[in-house]
Amino acid sequence: MKSPVSDLAPSDGEEGSDRTPLLRRAPRAETAPVCCSARYNLAFLSFFGFFVLYSLRVNLSVTLVDMVDSNTTAKENRTSYECAEHSAPIKVLRNQTGKKYQWDAETQGWILGSFFYGYIITQIPGGYVASRSGGKLLLGFGIFATAVFTLFTPLAADFGVGALVALRALEGLGEGVTYPAMHAMWSSWAPPLERSKLLSISYAGAQLGTVVSLPLSGVICYYMNWTYVFYFFGIVGIIWFILWICLVSDTPETHKTITPYEKEYILSSLKNQLSSQKSVPWIPMVKSLPLWAIVVAHFSYNWTFYTLLTLLPTYMKEVLRFNIQENGFLSAVPYLGCWLCMILSGQAADNLRARWNFSTLWVRRVFSLIGMIGPAIFLVAAGFIGCDYSLAVAFLTISTTLGGFCSSGFSINHLDIAPSYAGILLGITNTFATIPGMIGPIIARSLTPENTIGEWQTVFCIAAAINVFGAIFFTLFGKGEVQNWAVSDHQGHRN
Repeated sequence: MKSPVSDLAPSDGEEGSDRTPLLRRAPRAETAPVCCSARYNLAFLSFFGFFVLYSLRVNLSVTLVDMVDSNTTAKENRTSYECAEHSAPIKVLRNQTGKKYQWDAETQGWILGSFFYGYIITQIPGGYVASRSGGKLLLGFGIFATAVFTLFTPLAADFGVGALVALRALEGLGEGVTYPAMHAMWSSWAPPLERSKLLSISYAGAQLGTVVSLPLSGVICYYMNWTYVFYFFGIVGIIWFILWICLVSDTPETHKTITPYEKEYILSSLKNQLSSQKSVPWIPMVKSLPLWAIVVAHFSYNWTFYTLLTLLPTYMKEVLRFNIQENGFLSAVPYLGCWLCMILSGQAADNLRARWNFSTLWVRRVFSLIGMIGPAIFLVAAGFIGCDYSLAVAFLTISTTLGGFCSSGFSINHLDIAPSYAGILLGITNTFATIPGMIGPIIARSLTPENTIGEWQTVFCIAAAINVFGAIFFTLFGKGEVQNWAVSDHQGHRN
């Protein structure tokens, strides 16, 4: 009897052909069912992992408001009066039992930024270890460590700013290994024609984590006090870790409950794409222009992403004079839109490749262009609409939503060009992409001393220009096929 997955093995061919093998005679439902499959179970469990990951990352930005004495921040008010007040002050009774600290704006900046100083260190080492030993334990313990450190946040705050900064840096060290480890796992689990779907589901958890954790942290602060935010999310992270350790395997070969059909489907689809080299080809890797195309795109995209993530509440409150925190739904809408876009674009990308025979490179280019130039246009538009806060929220929401297309663009291109080293490649690109989170908000603050609309137009235009440059660079130099240096026999293979 003929193997039901015999048509899935990629064909050898010239490097530039960039065509994806299709399922011609084998019905996908029989050979690789989606329902209850091991690979989709991995996608959904990793989805909740990244949900927890971003909940642990962003909850401090909400709780910090309650942790700091309001008299300290009142002295440093930088509100612009170009726009009329849109928010009516509402006197409400809320829980005030949480301890307050005398931290000025500069100190708060160090506390929030300290996470990235740890985060940037473990990107490349995390990718290397995951490529050697597997990503399951590395990702699991990365999130577990972050959850445990989160539980100790109130205690560290009592010890002082130095202890809290050190703790946040340690959380960054833990989270730094997660994305490279997940990419390394997908290099063994994701069939080429399902990469966009599986990875978009997996990483979309980060956006939903932001959507849920921001308003939920505010609710917990309101009815209880800020310490319970860290206890709640820390415990959720530990529960997830237990499930991850019990249910996940590094590869299909070691999975205990995977069906023989699914295992053969995955392994056959990845045939001739994975390398058996024991040493990492560092020199060819660093010289690879397609890798640097991803680096530039990743850096550019994150510049806009971190600018909005960290400074959007400031812009709305101090310039447009509309406190976005008064409406938790509005604060969540941009990231909810991005989450939906990531899921839908992943389905669309794989359908274009599998059903319509579009090349992998064409899909990655088009989705990256939409996901970077689209946000740039609406970001600039948001800066030139004056004081219309409702239109500003709409434009910024569209900008963030369109960014979700990048999840099926350059974001997973590491797996296209070098599946065996995808974790290391993501570690390299994410190292550069962390820099905007460290310097972008500082530069934006320096450009807005008076908080005028004109100053913020400059900030938005710079972010948009960087985004457009990254999109063009990736379009010119990105590739969609496995590179010569990424396979053991140094022969190019079609994706």
